Amino acid sequence: MRRAITTALVVLLLLAGCSPGDRTDGGPVTLRFQSLAWQQESVAANKELVREWNATHSDVKVEYVQGSWDSVHDQLLTSFEGGEAPDIIHDASDDLADFAYGGYLADLTGLLPARLRSGIPRAGWATATFGRGVYGVPFLQEPRVLIADADRLRAARVRIPTPQHPWSWAEFRQVARRLSGPGRYGVAWPLREPVSATLNLSLSAGGRLFHRGADGRVTVRFTAGDAVVPRTIRDQVVLDRSAPASTLGSGGSDTLPGFFAGRYAMVPLGFSYRQQIVQQAPADFHWTVLPAPAGADGLTQGVSPQTLSVSADCPHKKEAVAFIDFLLRPRNMVRLALGDWMLPTGTGALKDPALHTAKYGWATGTALAARLRPAPAQSVRGYAEWKDKVAAPAYQEYYSGAIGLEELRHRLERDGNLVLARYQR
Repeated sequence: MRRAITTALVVLLLLAGCSPGDRTDGGPVTLRFQSLAWQQESVAANKELVREWNATHSDVKVEYVQGSWDSVHDQLLTSFEGGEAPDIIHDASDDLADFAYGGYLADLTGLLPARLRSGIPRAGWATATFGRGVYGVPFLQEPRVLIADADRLRAARVRIPTPQHPWSWAEFRQVARRLSGPGRYGVAWPLREPVSATLNLSLSAGGRLFHRGADGRVTVRFTAGDAVVPRTIRDQVVLDRSAPASTLGSGGSDTLPGFFAGRYAMVPLGFSYRQQIVQQAPADFHWTVLPAPAGADGLTQGVSPQTLSVSADCPHKKEAVAFIDFLLRPRNMVRLALGDWMLPTGTGALKDPALHTAKYGWATGTALAARLRPAPAQSVRGYAEWKDKVAAPAYQEYYSGAIGLEELRHRLERDGNLVLARYQR
């Protein structure tokens, strides 16, 4: 009896160790696709595409697995360490660096079909390139825009910016002052996560913050271009009183009730927030989408696209890439973009008429696509620790008025470079 129990336990352990993608009985390969889609339309689009693949591929079946943006990094790290990672991984490009350098993701360089490789611009591929390898396929991207109360803009008789003639950061500050009054603010900045918003918008003013030397080492250097956006936000909060300090610790969704109630005339938000506004805005509330302000480098801003990667442990990498190629055909990429209310990275998909309509500001967002660049910290090892321990508290204190610009610079550079140095030994 004891020998039988021991034998049974060994068999169970062996079975538990088999990858779900292994073909052990001569049947079809099964690949697990972990999706982070969460909006109803997006989940439906992803599941429908999986069904379409399975209906036409008898030898390779895809199993849809629901993940969550809130816990994806820790969940993936645990699954990688435990040898249970999904075969096809949905994530964001700014979360890939440590996984790529750690050997958890497959290098897709020699696996990508020519159509997929040529259909996404070089700037898009740069967001998922680490060292000499490509560790993800960027497919959805989200510019930051201004969502504005159209009636307030009209009443104040301010110039309405367009992608061809945007506001400068100085003009944006002036407009915010004109839109302010007793109990009302020109703009609300939801900066619970201040670092990525600040760094990505700072590209418009020539800010880079992270500088890579000839030896490949990265250092933090806070220049005049890096100061434009932070100074504008702080001045609006502390000097002009055209932005409330109360929203600095808020998320984007937290500002929407005040926006609908007329408390704020504008809110800088990611492009996908338009879906929430369509669902939640009162019937008589009129809103519009405006481009973010432009600086010395125009409308350039940083993005961290959503990506699809393949686990290094996946035993059927070619089949996994074939599914990604199917998922990201131009027509399918458009379906995913519409479901997530974001922009596709593919040049063919961006031409779709559905993305050029004035309704809900689609045309404004699509006009920004050519100016999107990799987020400044995209390939910086140690960025997550630098952001959490150094940058986030420093920016939060600066925006609230607790410290000045020189102290902000000092912390980002001195403390930041100490953190990054540990990752570059």
